[in-house]
Amino acid sequence: MSAGREFTAYGASHWVVLVLFALGSVALVVVGRRWGGTVIVRRVAQGLAAAVLLVHVAAQVYLMIPPRWNLTHSLPLQLSDLAGPVAAYALWTSRRWAVSLAYYWGLTLNTQALVTPVLRGPDFPDWEFVAFWVSHLFVGWVAVYLTWGLRMRPDWHSYRLAVAITVCWAVVAQVVNLLVDGNYGYLNRKPVTGSLLDVLGPWPWYLIPVAALVLVVWALMTWPWTIARRQTVS
Repeated sequence: MSAGREFTAYGASHWVVLVLFALGSVALVVVGRRWGGTVIVRRVAQGLAAAVLLVHVAAQVYLMIPPRWNLTHSLPLQLSDLAGPVAAYALWTSRRWAVSLAYYWGLTLNTQALVTPVLRGPDFPDWEFVAFWVSHLFVGWVAVYLTWGLRMRPDWHSYRLAVAITVCWAVVAQVVNLLVDGNYGYLNRKPVTGSLLDVLGPWPWYLIPVAALVLVVWALMTWPWTIARRQTVS
């Protein structure tokens, strides 16, 4: 994993990241269930949230410095730009809307980025590589920690809330895309790297199965928790 080499999906560094995500997820569930209610763990979690938020801000500022600044790709309108701060806020405050978004975004759209990363650039230890993976690992880990570690379960209200916020984001992103000829959210064209979108047809038709798939998968991610809650109450 040399600094001069370009990142390639499913190369050595990618596999290290995936293994790290799996091991970290298991460890966070254990930590959350055993010590999640302690003051020291809460303080560490808040410190981590603040640190990751700073990474996001630094990366965004970097993109805004000429000659990198460009309206077509420098605005913080990709879901990955929003998921990190939202996950940090959820970890810090446990607010319901943020926890809901961390769960649905973190375990679907963010996981898609882990499996098929849209990353073109130098491999580890380049700072862009580190920033990309720190952000995506953090979002996924927060979702796992809050849901299975601290047992903050989603319900149908969480589902509707996440869908509504995501639709609002998509509308804003597409308006900006039309104004600046951008591709925020990959709503105007597919990413240049391989992704699930490649098997869902050409633009704009792939947007329909994507929307349907998100609605169905999120519903399936909600339903088991609601059943378990009813059984517990009864």
